Amino acid sequence: MLYLLVFLQFPGESVSAFPEIAFGVESPSVQKLVQIVLITVVAAIVVVGWRWHGYVTNTESPYDEVGIELNSRMPGPINKWGCDRLHVTFGNVLPPYGCQTGDDGRSWR
Repeated sequence: MLYLLVFLQFPGESVSAFPEIAFGVESPSVQKLVQIVLITVVAAIVVVGWRWHGYVTNTESPYDEVGIELNSRMPGPINKWGCDRLHVTFGNVLPPYGCQTGDDGRSWR
C-alpha cells in the first residue's frame, strides 16, 4: 500500500514529499527493528550467562535443573570451567549431567 503512494501525486506535491517511500525502504523503521533485535539478543545472552554463572558458583547444590541444562549446553571450554568450579565446591558428590565422564557416570571430568 505504501508503494501506491509513490504514484499518487496530489496537486502541488512532488514525489520528493515521500522520500522514504520513493525508494521503497523505510529506513527508520528497519533501523529500529534491527536495534530492538540486537538489544533483545544481548539481553538474552546476559540473562542466560548470569543464570549459568550463578549456578556454577553456587554453594547450595549442584543439582539445580536449569543450571545443569545450561552448563551441559555450553561450549567445551566454558562447560569444562563450570564443571571444574562445581567439582571444587561439590567434589564429594555425584557429578551432575554434563560433568560426568566414563561409563558409570560417577566420576567428574
